[in-house]
Amino acid sequence: MSSAASLLQGQGSHSTAAPVRLPLEVLKRRAGQRRHMLAVQGVSYTLITSVLLAYCYAGTVPIIIPSAYFLSGIGLVSVFVVLSEAHFNDRFEDHYLTIFQVAGHVALQLCFLLAAPQIGFAFLSVVFLIFGFGALRMTSRQAVTSWTLTMIGLAPIFLFSSTPIGLPITTQTERVAAMLSFVLTIGQCAFVGLYGSTMRKMLYDRSSELKAAYKRIEELAELDELTGASNRRCIMRMLEEEIARATRSGSPCSIALIDLDYFKRINDAYGHPTGDEVLRTFSITMFANIRSVDRFGRYGGEEFLLVLPDMDAGQAMRALDRSRAIIAELDWSAFSPGMQVTMSAGVATLNSNETSDTFLARADSALYAAKAQGRNRITRA
Repeated sequence: MSSAASLLQGQGSHSTAAPVRLPLEVLKRRAGQRRHMLAVQGVSYTLITSVLLAYCYAGTVPIIIPSAYFLSGIGLVSVFVVLSEAHFNDRFEDHYLTIFQVAGHVALQLCFLLAAPQIGFAFLSVVFLIFGFGALRMTSRQAVTSWTLTMIGLAPIFLFSSTPIGLPITTQTERVAAMLSFVLTIGQCAFVGLYGSTMRKMLYDRSSELKAAYKRIEELAELDELTGASNRRCIMRMLEEEIARATRSGSPCSIALIDLDYFKRINDAYGHPTGDEVLRTFSITMFANIRSVDRFGRYGGEEFLLVLPDMDAGQAMRALDRSRAIIAELDWSAFSPGMQVTMSAGVATLNSNETSDTFLARADSALYAAKAQGRNRITRA
């Protein structure tokens, strides 16, 4: 019904002023949601008025009751339409003004309950629906406030009035009107279930999207922005994990510290943008020529760390020398005529009870030896 429909769309959050200005697209979406909600309210008032007209036809109530109910309901909806289109609602976190809509629609039902108690069940059913729909949106504070206000309104009607609240079914027309009222009430209940199911699906989809976004954020937090390789923090964590695994299983584990030879000269001679492209190309080439279990990351600057699980010193040397040859044979002249890029690497194999610090220190010493021996070579610690 009209009041129930208002709660369906109402965002049951606090009605405090929003601290930040929302983007234009968000405001437009909110306004569209409110228009849809208010249109549903108008249709709901029309449907309830049809039930009252049936009672009017049966002679149970005068024509003034359905007329006044329709005009009052549409008038109340119009007030919220004006507020919405003036963007008054956007000042509040609860932009549907849920508590005010609940109060307005409940007050309207109670007024007509007093005006036409002989068909009071029709208005009471709407009050029940208000809270059925409101349970989907209202906060606990709003629910308590609405319940308290409704109780205050109902108490005098039941406790201090002797007028009976009727469900007239004497004539066939009255029975048809009663049936219509219950059909509409049951339809609203079915709509609550359908809407609740839609909300659950929407929340599930949003949750899945948030999980995917969070996973992507985690991935980005572990990747080097320039090269796409793991960043230093991530590759160091992977190194610690592989050391722990190798220690538990007794399997070998090797690492290689890799450095691009004379990279500073490349930056100075060809510019930093070209240097960045060289780093990206090197990283992509390395990824294409290592195993899926290997771990590759940027250690710092033009220096990279390659973790090689289940590889002894000899296997690691052969793997690195193959990568060295591939890098040296790439056509680097595509970046600039005459450009050549080579790499040097220091390889170390994990010793018993060795820490990552000493492990890396040995690989670094081997890298230093490779540079001292003329670069473009692989040296073992």
